[in-house]
Amino acid sequence: MTDLRALPVSVLDLAPVGAGSTATEALQATIRFAQRADELGYTRFWLAEHHSMPGIASSAPPILIGAVAGATERIRVGSGGVMLPNHAPLVVAEQFGTLAALHPGRIDLGLGRAPGTDQLTASALRRTRNLSADDFPEQLGELGAFLAGEWPAEHPYAAISAVPHAPQQPPIWLLGSSLFSAQLAGLLGLPFAFAHHFSSANTLPALERYRESFRPGRSLDEPYAMLTVQVVAAETDAEADRISLPSALSFLRLRQGRPGPLPTPAQAAEYPWTPLEREFVRERRAGQAIGGPETVRQQLAELLDATQADELMITSQVYDVADRIGSIERVHALFGGFPTGLGQTD
Repeated sequence: MTDLRALPVSVLDLAPVGAGSTATEALQATIRFAQRADELGYTRFWLAEHHSMPGIASSAPPILIGAVAGATERIRVGSGGVMLPNHAPLVVAEQFGTLAALHPGRIDLGLGRAPGTDQLTASALRRTRNLSADDFPEQLGELGAFLAGEWPAEHPYAAISAVPHAPQQPPIWLLGSSLFSAQLAGLLGLPFAFAHHFSSANTLPALERYRESFRPGRSLDEPYAMLTVQVVAAETDAEADRISLPSALSFLRLRQGRPGPLPTPAQAAEYPWTPLEREFVRERRAGQAIGGPETVRQQLAELLDATQADELMITSQVYDVADRIGSIERVHALFGGFPTGLGQTD
């Protein structure tokens, strides 16, 4: 039997909207999902920012974070992430200052530099045609200064206060799937969350770059890397294949420029897959943990051995919330429960 080492385990959710369902039902399901993660002892529950995607209801993470935090008791709730180039740093500081004041010690601020959508939608969000992410480090510096309430006296924003200013500010995480984000997180001494579920080929190079470039900062004395992986743990390998196929079809349609609601397992099974599309699904599953309990145990153990991640974040994009809940229950059992007091929190 392959052992899984003790480490914090967290959850990423996108509030998927299933075919024949509504956004209201999707958001209610996400809250139920978060409540179960809270009961099981998961460390944090993060929500991702995506736009103009009919199958994803998490376009406004701060609003959904507030709803989830209000419906749970212990679990940390945060963004996985806020796409900072889409927003003014002052607005993000005010939103997360409010969340941190409402839920002291339970809010995380994960930041990304991608738009989380297509270029046209990004231009509508930002009201500009200049969509370069080159100014991300400057935006990040402004956000950090607004959150801390610390500006150089000569800075033009020194007279501005981000209100409310919570006594315990949310920790900043950098998210990414590239070497750029990994190196920036290391140089700034910030915790880093790598999107292994999105870009598994870059995982080991990015983690190596993060650890090599790390410099102690205000947040951390040592590097802290979290790995996000797609996990579908079902009763059997066959059942896991069945309920995970809609996610693959949804991602395929997104890549084809045809985003829509998350298909049902029956719709995914009936889809006329071409050989090329089946190969796409096979490549998409590389590095994911999909199967019955023992299959998932082995896949996760091998991934953690290879990456030496400090924390694992799982995402389970399946149609039925009962299957999402069942998946995190099985992962909880594989780890033998979760020890308390683990995880980067401040």
